[in-house]
Amino acid sequence: MGTENEPITVSLEMDSGERRLNELGYKQELRREMTLFKTLAISFSTMTLFTGITPLYGSSLLYAGPASLVWGWVVVSFFTWFVGIAMAEICSSFPTTGSLYFWAAHLAGPVWGPFASWCCAWLETIGLIAGIGTQAYAGTQTLQSIILLCTGTNKGGGYFAPRGVFLSMYIGLTLIWAVLNTFALEVIAFIDMISIWWQVIGGMVIVIMLPLVAKTTQSASYVFTHFETAPSTGVTSKPYAVILSILVSQYSLYGYDAAAHLTEETKGADKNGPIAILSSIGIITVFGWAYILALTFSIQDFAYLYDVTNETAGAFVPAQILYDAFHGRYHNSTGAIVLLIIIWGSFFFGGLSITTSAARVVYALSRDKGVPFSSVWRRIHPKHKVPANAVWLCAAISILLGLPILKVNVVFTAFTSISTIGWVGGYAVPIFARMIMDEKNFNPGPFRLGKASRPICLVAFLWICYTCSVFLLPTFYPIKWDTFNYAPIALGVSFSLILLWWVLDARRWFKGPVRNIDAQNDKV
Repeated sequence: MGTENEPITVSLEMDSGERRLNELGYKQELRREMTLFKTLAISFSTMTLFTGITPLYGSSLLYAGPASLVWGWVVVSFFTWFVGIAMAEICSSFPTTGSLYFWAAHLAGPVWGPFASWCCAWLETIGLIAGIGTQAYAGTQTLQSIILLCTGTNKGGGYFAPRGVFLSMYIGLTLIWAVLNTFALEVIAFIDMISIWWQVIGGMVIVIMLPLVAKTTQSASYVFTHFETAPSTGVTSKPYAVILSILVSQYSLYGYDAAAHLTEETKGADKNGPIAILSSIGIITVFGWAYILALTFSIQDFAYLYDVTNETAGAFVPAQILYDAFHGRYHNSTGAIVLLIIIWGSFFFGGLSITTSAARVVYALSRDKGVPFSSVWRRIHPKHKVPANAVWLCAAISILLGLPILKVNVVFTAFTSISTIGWVGGYAVPIFARMIMDEKNFNPGPFRLGKASRPICLVAFLWICYTCSVFLLPTFYPIKWDTFNYAPIALGVSFSLILLWWVLDARRWFKGPVRNIDAQNDKV
């Protein structure tokens, strides 16, 4: 027992994620107060149960029928686990906000690190900002169907939002997400906690209720074995039709790296970051397949889903499936509207989370002087401690990308392709660097793969290359101006400018992540 003259010492144990952050050369600037559950909620909200499957379900079903769509989810889920496991190991070693491009810089070594970091950062930035657009577009499309059913359906003189109104709703959603992201992080985390329960409970309601409500259901042989191509797509090759039919799964099963973007704000991020990544994949794998099965079993008339004179104007296949089920049973569309509101909520939460992630990447890249006018975009709001300027930059670009909605019919196809290639392509850079680096140079975190690391990274890298390739393919034939996949042109121009910037200027000054802790502070 001490005496009155003995000093009282208080031991404050540093968070393991903050300790690792300091070792990497960064000081703690953002609030580290997010728990594993909050991080998982944001990661899951970025992937979301409905937002990937719902908007592409109709086109994927049309290409090759139900069997290809159903089993395609299983195949894509299997390979997604390889990507997720590879990323979880890297996240455990590098729990930083810069995430992917920070990983690429350190894993590629001092010679190639800056270039790898540059490519990865811009791939990820393009993918995330386009991702905001995909959520806003699909969310608006769902809202358009809700309004149509609420006002009497397409056959009953209901209101179908024209292009100008559609664009206004798209912009409105984007602005709401930007406004919410300017508040304290606790608000976003709270909303995302609601999101995970909204989607899990709402998903269970839809998955269980929809087949029960439908007056008739398709047979198991139809759902799991039926294959047919549609002449309306112009695709005559069966293998090609299968490739296009599983795009819905490849678009849906990414976004789990959102947990990595928040590691500087997560307690015990070197452990909880990998857990959040893998848990998100596990949840979406199970619920996503169940959702696809519920929709497919509940189809009443396959051909009628695409009829432009049907109740939803042939514009949104899942909405028509819901309408057919509830109207066939109860002779009204109330139940379909309620379930569409649940789905719309998923788009709202997903867009909010993607805006959060996009702003964090822009902030981190600006912190390392990799964006024009970096001093503006790296500023932290003095009160709310969030990168507010980066939030509004992402929102503004997303709005500009949505302007072609007024004239072009294939905006969503371009959005999904650009988002997937940029986002998933960003995964490939650090995974490839991890695969070829000298093992002695890798400092593993609590989650480590050991000798299994290289084969897992190889499978993950090859799968990513395949995924990026198929999103560049034409999706309708014959190729015309209103059916052309503009993603290759948009991405080609963007990447050419980024690489030209590197060759002419950026290679002289961009060195990747910039340490912001003095050498003296590194010595303990």
